[in-house]
Amino acid sequence: MTDKTNKKENNESWGGFFRDIVIIWAVLMGIFFLLFHFVLSNDTVSGPSMQPTFQNGDRLISIRHAQIKRGEVVIVKAPDEPSALYIKRVIGLPGEKIVSKDNQIYINGKKIAQPWLTKGKDMIDNGTDTFYSATQNFTMKSLARSRQYQQFYTKSQLKYINKTNRIPKGTYFVMGDHRSVSKDSRYIGTIKRKNIVGVVKLRYWPLNQIKVY
Repeated sequence: MTDKTNKKENNESWGGFFRDIVIIWAVLMGIFFLLFHFVLSNDTVSGPSMQPTFQNGDRLISIRHAQIKRGEVVIVKAPDEPSALYIKRVIGLPGEKIVSKDNQIYINGKKIAQPWLTKGKDMIDNGTDTFYSATQNFTMKSLARSRQYQQFYTKSQLKYINKTNRIPKGTYFVMGDHRSVSKDSRYIGTIKRKNIVGVVKLRYWPLNQIKVY
């Protein structure tokens, strides 16, 4: 075997190696794209509405099309801002009667535990004497009287709310953990299932705050 033949074989070997690397890389990138397009969502927290649970700049991974339960944190499409996403916590489920009184939430007449508000109970908004956990008194019927609600709901939905005092079917009542500043279902109405992008399952940034939910 001549040196020329060896050189040709070596070149073919290296060429095959780089071709395989390119193919593997392309397959991995395709899987990554499909995974985050159809299964997962990569989002960054913007604003103070979920403090102290999440801070501005936290980076999260959520699962699309996951089952939605009370207390879970979700990424939702903002009803009042096209292309914007909000991060909120699910408080009320479709068809439930929700009442807020004296900073307590009652679902179908029963007070629910809200451990996610514990840290905020001792934290006060800058320049005020208002605690993060402060939640005004409301019912679905009282919220439905506001102008905001009347622009987000159909007449039939408003009629349902006024008649039953319940969350419209197929929608979820969401709130921020920083209740005193959060723009949520108290102001922008309940969220349709199709507008819930995903359920938060992981905070991967900052590195010293990594947590699985």
